[in-house]
Amino acid sequence: MKKSLTLILVLLLVLPLAAKREKKPQEVDSLGRPIKTGWNFGILPSVAYDADYGFQGGVLTNIYYYGDGSQYPEYIHSLYVEAAYTTKHHGIFRFNYDSKYLIPGYRLTLDATYLPDAMCDFYGFNGYETRYHYDWHNWSKKEANMNVDDYRTRVFYKYKRDLIRVAGDIEGTIYKDLKWNAGLGVLGYLIDDCDIDMLNGKNKYDPALPHQKALDPNQPLLYDMYKKWYLIGQDEMKGGWHPYVRAGITYDTRDKRQGPNKGIYTDAFFTYSAAFNAAYGNQATAGYNHLQFNFTFRHYVPCFTDKNGINRITFAYRIGTQNNIAGKSPFYMNNYLNALFIQRVYYEGLGGGNSVRGMMAHRVLANGFAYANVEFRFRVVNFDIGRQHFYIGLNPFFDLGVITQPYDLNELVEMHSGGKYHDLLESITAAGQINPKDPADSSERYDLYFDTKDKNAYLPHMTAGIGLKVGMNENFVLSADWAMPIDARDNKKLANFYVKMGYLF
Repeated sequence: MKKSLTLILVLLLVLPLAAKREKKPQEVDSLGRPIKTGWNFGILPSVAYDADYGFQGGVLTNIYYYGDGSQYPEYIHSLYVEAAYTTKHHGIFRFNYDSKYLIPGYRLTLDATYLPDAMCDFYGFNGYETRYHYDWHNWSKKEANMNVDDYRTRVFYKYKRDLIRVAGDIEGTIYKDLKWNAGLGVLGYLIDDCDIDMLNGKNKYDPALPHQKALDPNQPLLYDMYKKWYLIGQDEMKGGWHPYVRAGITYDTRDKRQGPNKGIYTDAFFTYSAAFNAAYGNQATAGYNHLQFNFTFRHYVPCFTDKNGINRITFAYRIGTQNNIAGKSPFYMNNYLNALFIQRVYYEGLGGGNSVRGMMAHRVLANGFAYANVEFRFRVVNFDIGRQHFYIGLNPFFDLGVITQPYDLNELVEMHSGGKYHDLLESITAAGQINPKDPADSSERYDLYFDTKDKNAYLPHMTAGIGLKVGMNENFVLSADWAMPIDARDNKKLANFYVKMGYLF
């Protein structure tokens, strides 16, 4: 892992190239360094690591146009293209364009992304209310306390999910820093069971071997059980296409977009998502038209400025919430964190390197949630290599997530079973694998998967960690974060590591 991070840092420093030779600028920025002008881009291998997605390999480029540099570090145009794949069978194919100058007076963002995922995380509904068993999907001879007889399959908490996202967003000015926002887009979800044959590859499963690399094709996964127990309906189990329209307002006084030193950014917006035709078959998904409300508040407070006027320490925090206020949303969309502008590859919540760092991705799945991120940003050193401006920073942080709108599990069962079963225990008993004439057996199996009677089921999910940032020209930032959960129910491995682009917020 250390060698991989070192390679990334070396490549970041060596490979950025100027698209064309620039005339030496006569002006300097707030740090006393020459401003950037004209075209500037870096061609990099898309090498990264995410504890939830694995090691990533591919290629990316981020092209900036600064014009005469009068607005630096603000850019006139930004074009981002990436194609990559990870060791855990997750793909990234993305194009993004961002500009405040293409349409004078308006900011325009366009995004087209395809994210195939052969092993998308699925830990059930309502966070702690669904019990998590580390031994069921991890087995190692090196872990002395592990009961190898509990192991089921390493994809027990997985399902197949491909996401297609196409979006266009625009922003205009109401008065000074107060803006209006509108957007159109479509989210396409193609969902299925894990393709065990593809994941096994050349490895053949042998029933005579209790522990092996090959996956057991007959082992039911949690996603399979949720379908049998009517927690997931037939009209959502294969995914669907969801065009949406979005509108809201923002208030933005940040001194810059990427890694701001001071200012406030807050937004409030509504997203109405329609639904049509399940991804496979002819099931109608019109019942999943829904309206969601999002609110976010970010604050950046400068804490220490050196004698040269360079801000060295910034206190930054973000609080936000997403709630369903009308209609019903399919389970797979409740992992998606709505945003007014698509600036990152992933918008997933709650859990993982893009929301609550250190917690397993998708650990919290509910109709509504709230979150908070708090960090100190230390700018340790600034330096130049050639005509490129760099800095290195450290960021200790604390993240938190909490459910605001939990699923009513019994209501889901009754709805998806057409009133055949009125509570979850009934549906588990009827699904088989237990003796329906033995109530004790039914209750034991229910308690094995669910903890609905625990008063602590809705406690906040909390994590803490530290990050390393390497920035180039104030806009291109490589981020390496290490984080751990406060509660082992969020990740028994106790630590997660992420190497990504940009700040979390």
